[in-house]
Amino acid sequence: MDTSVKKYTEYSQLSLTTMATDILRFWKEEDIFRKSVDQREGATPFVFYEGPPSANGLPGIHHVMSRAIKDIFCRYKTLKGYQVRRKAGWDTHGLPVELSVEKKLGITKEDIGKSLSVEEYNEACRTEVMRYTDIWNRLTEEMGYWVDMEHPYVTYDNTYIESVWYLLSEIYKKGLLYKGYTIQPFSPAAGTGLSSHELNQPGTYKDVKDTTIVAQFLREGTQDEFFLAWTTTPWTLPSNTALTVGKNIIYAKVQTFNPYTHAPQKVILAKDLMHKYFAPKNAELLLEDYVAGAKDIPYKILEEMPGAALEGLRYHQLMPYAQPVDGDAFRVITGDFVTTEDGTGIVHTAPSFGADDFRVAKQHGIGSLTLVDRQGRFTSEVTDYAGEYVKEQYLDTLPPDYKSVDVRIAIKLKEENRAFKV
Repeated sequence: MDTSVKKYTEYSQLSLTTMATDILRFWKEEDIFRKSVDQREGATPFVFYEGPPSANGLPGIHHVMSRAIKDIFCRYKTLKGYQVRRKAGWDTHGLPVELSVEKKLGITKEDIGKSLSVEEYNEACRTEVMRYTDIWNRLTEEMGYWVDMEHPYVTYDNTYIESVWYLLSEIYKKGLLYKGYTIQPFSPAAGTGLSSHELNQPGTYKDVKDTTIVAQFLREGTQDEFFLAWTTTPWTLPSNTALTVGKNIIYAKVQTFNPYTHAPQKVILAKDLMHKYFAPKNAELLLEDYVAGAKDIPYKILEEMPGAALEGLRYHQLMPYAQPVDGDAFRVITGDFVTTEDGTGIVHTAPSFGADDFRVAKQHGIGSLTLVDRQGRFTSEVTDYAGEYVKEQYLDTLPPDYKSVDVRIAIKLKEENRAFKV
């Protein structure tokens, strides 16, 4: 009969750091993680592949938090009798790695295959992507995260790539693969879409000044009645195919004058946003007393209606360079993302350039116009600006007296009585 007594470490005072160090040492010396797997040999498996981090960036507190949650589930399943083989992984694909290598080597994408071979570039990327592997391994051990770091899957390995293609093939054979479109951030400089991780890299966002336009969309069947829609991206106006209103938002039809051409006209916008465009005191002015060019422009509310009453109304295309071939266009539709926090309560909708725009357009059978290419330049259909970059930031040098495309669009719309405020 074994009368030996198991001795446990006694702590004279609470020291979580000391306890954690002792436990980690015990786990390592006794190889507890491996035993927790081997002792369940033949049991029902619970398969776990870690959503792989990228080792070209340093770990942060959010990695510790997410890994602690992952660990809870694996430990729970182990306690329930499952065999839990936990496979680590490394995500080695992505734009940050490429940009980091190009910056380090002082090259651009254009140099690959010329001053640097594709093989040399790939090798540099493989080295760069694993830069912080040791730090990740140390963090994994110190936080007590049980995962098989010795046999990880690596996304640049051919075995991994082949398995992905195999799965895609099987999905295709079952008729579960289809061609569709999504709207996502895109980098003309890199020629690729951008992930949420890439958009959260340091320095991605900065404050800039942009030209904004409240454009006038002429209602079909009228000569002087316009829907007002505000946009911070004038370069997308040639690709407009719909106007989106809020079903329950109250809109006002207002008799007034255009501040640039001084032409008499009626405009439609959300009533709650009228104060942004009409000074309340000007409501007392008489329309018939207006003198072209006067600073104070009179106005009068003619009618009020909910957005639902505007749905289905048609308007003339603002900038008729091309026509969509994949659906209807130039119609007022309703969407749940429209607010009265800013703008006019009417959203200029270009399905090719906004996730909300794309979603609501698809719901209403609205087609799209993609009049900007992957280099960030207008396509040949946009005759006034064909081949020009939509943003001046893409230009290496600015010509003397250069006016951006946004500014020139604003000028054009002003002259055509199609702009209410710039």
